[in-house]
Amino acid sequence: MNYQSLALFTLTEAALSLSPGPAVMMVITCALTSGWRRSVYATLGILSGNAIYFVLSASGISGLILQAPGLFVTIKYLGALYLTYLGISALTGRPSPLTISQLQDTSPPPLTVYLQALMLQLTNPKTLLMFIAILPQFVDTSQPVSLQIFLLAVCSMVPEWFILLGYGIAASRARHLITKEKYAVATERIAGILVLFAALMVVIN
Repeated sequence: MNYQSLALFTLTEAALSLSPGPAVMMVITCALTSGWRRSVYATLGILSGNAIYFVLSASGISGLILQAPGLFVTIKYLGALYLTYLGISALTGRPSPLTISQLQDTSPPPLTVYLQALMLQLTNPKTLLMFIAILPQFVDTSQPVSLQIFLLAVCSMVPEWFILLGYGIAASRARHLITKEKYAVATERIAGILVLFAALMVVIN
């Protein structure tokens, strides 16, 4: 692995982190409901999920999952089902990690926020697909794999930390809008549509 590969991987990961998806929407929702400091726990949960996937990649388990079509399909559809649940909950205003209007007067404990974010990231099949389809392209099998995975993890998680933190801070500055029901509902609808679209892309890909 060379510096050009690391730079390309970092840019790829940054672009994926910037794109609106379930992880971004959860950080934004948490910041809107509880402030940017509480959204840090959501970011930590998301990055913890990524760390687990990096460990699985280093141990070769992700490759085994890819070689077991039935297992991969099961994980894929379970993840799509969970994303569908989140999307429908956001569209209907039912309590979920992406719901805003029903959580205005609550502040979930940090551990709850962390675990919700961790579950969201671990059940997102697009994340698993990225580690199976994209990550191996940047690994040189003629060199120590574990060290390369570690470097790729750093190049992935450091930019994503700052990107998600930025989303949280920006959303927190707009918290005053949450006092107006129409803005909260509109935000939920947008989040629901984006997450349902992500679920659809998972199913058809």
